Amino acid sequence: MRKRPRARSGTAGSSPTIGPVSLVPAVLLSLVLGALLGAGLAAVISWGLNARRRMHERPPVVDPEVAVVVDALRPPAVVVGPHDEVVCANEPARTLGLVRGGRIGIHQVLDQVRRARESGKASVHDVRLGSDLAGPARILTARVHPMERDAVLAIVEDHSAVLRADESKRDLVANVSHELKTPVGAMQVLAETLQAAADDPEAVRHFAGRMGVESKRLGELVGQIIELSRLQSDDPLLGAHVVSVDEVVAQAASRTHDALVGHEVSFSVTGDKGLTVIGDLDQLTNAITNLVANAISYSDRGARVAVTVRRVAQADDHWVEIAVTDNGIGIAPEEQERIFERFYRVDYARSRADGGTGLGLSIVKHVVAAHGGSISLWSRPGQGSTFTVRLPEDLGPVADPVPQDQSAAGRERGE
Repeated sequence: MRKRPRARSGTAGSSPTIGPVSLVPAVLLSLVLGALLGAGLAAVISWGLNARRRMHERPPVVDPEVAVVVDALRPPAVVVGPHDEVVCANEPARTLGLVRGGRIGIHQVLDQVRRARESGKASVHDVRLGSDLAGPARILTARVHPMERDAVLAIVEDHSAVLRADESKRDLVANVSHELKTPVGAMQVLAETLQAAADDPEAVRHFAGRMGVESKRLGELVGQIIELSRLQSDDPLLGAHVVSVDEVVAQAASRTHDALVGHEVSFSVTGDKGLTVIGDLDQLTNAITNLVANAISYSDRGARVAVTVRRVAQADDHWVEIAVTDNGIGIAPEEQERIFERFYRVDYARSRADGGTGLGLSIVKHVVAAHGGSISLWSRPGQGSTFTVRLPEDLGPVADPVPQDQSAAGRERGE
């Protein structure tokens, strides 16, 4: 007889029961891990608190007084920290583009700052930005001074306007010298020829007339140079008063009458009448005269020159427009940008033949600017040109408002 097998404890498929002795290692392991994690977390928190305390206890890169001084400086100024970070900067530095995104935005200045930090020596360098192709170049002078805690103070000044003014003066002197050579040289030659022909009355009359023409041209050139210099002064409108636009146009027509007749050019004036502006009568007359004379010079015989005056109102602004139009040779687009430069001529030979100095349109530009106006040009080769001067209109004195009680009293009296 076979023996039946002994039944196993528990049901089939169930896990064996873990006794109390088996739980002890797991509990101990959990306690150890918890203690380690707690200690680590406490160490991290302690380190963070100490770091914050050390950061607050660490002296700033620059003293607050230095930051106040930097902010008060007129030229662009910035203090750069030991890691090339911008510690403080004034508003001109941001306007110039010296500071961008918390860093020095001009790499030449940043290189200079780094060299000063390494050498511990102050330095001054000129920095050129831009090019003729991208627009006028900018010339900066950067002064850097090492400070405590590896900080560096950089002060940058923009001398572009001063240098451009100096360059403009040099160009003016060179151009004036060149322009003066022609009439002065011609008068010298004519004087020598006149002296040699003293026994020939006909030759004397001829060369004397030529000398008169050259002397007149010389006088006009000198006068226009003086006028242009005066217009570029700080206050070119010392004697400003109410000016009649009708009178300006009438005087311009009178001054150019001989040239109009000599070139057989028809002339007309149309538009609004009775308009006035605030300004200088002589300056405005010279400006319109130059525009009419320019239209005559660059038109063929039998051409037409017209002056149109009109009032223009835009919102609260009121303007007077004086347009001088011709149907002459016109101006090429590439030359229109330079037409208002001093001594620039579209057609040099034509201008010289008519006694032009090359200063007329430059004077017009400065006169209009001094009167708070603007000048624009439309031109097409072979069709002609239109120069439009826009000036603020004089609306006359504004009457004081009548007090309400006085107005009511007037109504009671039947006024």
